[in-house]
Amino acid sequence: MTVTILIPAAGFGTRMRGADKLLQVVDDIPLLRRLALRALAATPHVVVTLPNLDGERAQAIANLDLQIVLVPDAETGMTASLRRGAAHILKGSALMIVPADMPDLTTSDLLRMIRAFEDSPEPTLQQGTAEDGTPGHPVVFPPDCLAAFADLTGDQGAREILRANKNRLQPVPLPAKNALTDLDTPEAWDLWRASQCHD
Repeated sequence: MTVTILIPAAGFGTRMRGADKLLQVVDDIPLLRRLALRALAATPHVVVTLPNLDGERAQAIANLDLQIVLVPDAETGMTASLRRGAAHILKGSALMIVPADMPDLTTSDLLRMIRAFEDSPEPTLQQGTAEDGTPGHPVVFPPDCLAAFADLTGDQGAREILRANKNRLQPVPLPAKNALTDLDTPEAWDLWRASQCHD
């Protein structure tokens, strides 16, 4: 079964106090482009939501073979990206949501999520976790869950869908804290960069 990766990148990241977390340079390229390249290495089906086509985020992923979905109502919350992104997923495809602000996620992590979904004897939801089992991201949703995305509101992401399908939720352990590291503030970025210097 096809798995499409959705990278929601239309939000404003107000906790960064004027900086754009998705344009932070990691490995000499903007974080958003770095994650998109990793997603494309895992599957040819990648969708990225953006607030517009003339901003720096669009420039960061220019010339990549992925689908861009515009979210003109991005100010209403994360679910605007999820609603519009899910509506553009290929019919019959599963959907993996990969937050755009998680620099520790690797192509290997994304492939592990895809394999866990494909190896499941029945369509289940797969949720990335830390090595100790703490739930995080990405999350893979089977095709029968996609219609529910149209009803999401606010800024709670897909938590309602996860709650409604908790009996079908399977953990997928990822290395270290790859499934947990999301960087929303300048301080978090400083700490993360410092940790990379000691690796």
